[in-house]
This record gives sequence, C-alpha cells and structure tokens, in this order.
Amino acid sequence: MDDIEIGPLRMDEVDTLVDLASRVWRAHYPGIITLEQIDHMLEQRYRPLLVRQFMARGDVWLAARAGEQLVGFAHGHPLAEGDYKLDKLYVDLDWQRQGIGGALIDAVAERARQRGYSRLVLRVNRQNQQAIDHYLKQGFTVATIHLEDIGGGFVMDDYVMTKELT
Repeated sequence: MDDIEIGPLRMDEVDTLVDLASRVWRAHYPGIITLEQIDHMLEQRYRPLLVRQFMARGDVWLAARAGEQLVGFAHGHPLAEGDYKLDKLYVDLDWQRQGIGGALIDAVAERARQRGYSRLVLRVNRQNQQAIDHYLKQGFTVATIHLEDIGGGFVMDDYVMTKELT
C-alpha cells in the first residue's frame, strides 16, 4: 500500500478506467451474472462519455495509482439528505488484497463527511460473496434487498449496504 497514491481521477485516465472496469468485470462476474448482462451493464455504466459527464457534474471519482498505472478506482455521489452513494469500487486483479479497496472506501467516506453526509450507501449483487465480505469487513451492514429491472431482459438482485460516517 506504500506505493499507492489515491487522488482525483484525471480526464486523461477515463479510457484506462473503462478498460480496467471491463477487465475486472469479465474476470469476476461470470458465474454471478451472464456474459450478456456483463456486456449490457458495462455499456450502461462505463461509456467514456458518461464517465466524463459524471466527472463534469462534480461526482467524486478517485484513482488508485502505482506510479502512473491506474490500479483501482471509486465513484461516489450524493443521494438523499444525509446519504452518499459509493457507486463503483474496483481494483485491478493483480493488485487486490493489498488494502487498496479499503483505502478507496476511506477516501470516499472522508469526502462525504467533509460535505456533511452521515452515511455511505452501496449496492452489491447478492451472489457476490467476495465483495459482500469485503464490505462487511469495512464496517458496512446489510440494510435491505433491492431488485431492479435494468432493461434488456436483465435484473439486478442486490443488497443495499450502509455504513455510518462518524
């Protein structure tokens, strides 16, 4: 973790972020969701123009870098009063289990606290036990279940997890 710097995502890193998300999704999610749903969700969430629009509206996009290499990222934005959503959190497969995910969560939480938010909220696929275990370790608890039709004949079956920001 000593070699890792966490800071704002730069506009010139957006294409690299999209590539990193695709690699992580294609390696991690088969067996949890279908390849067709992976393609559908990547198209919905990781178009470079969409990421740039979210950056321009002021969403928090954080990059974890080893030197100049993007090895992880997180995305967060305000929800209802008091709640801040940790919307995306991914670490390159070769860099996992080194504390990067936890450091990204801490950085998003700190930014949310600085803006007056009292709780982090996220959604995680109910079959994604590796991520669920990580979030539990980071102090999140399961609040509810959320089913959502995301189009294309696909459904997200998620836990909503929360973490109080003290």
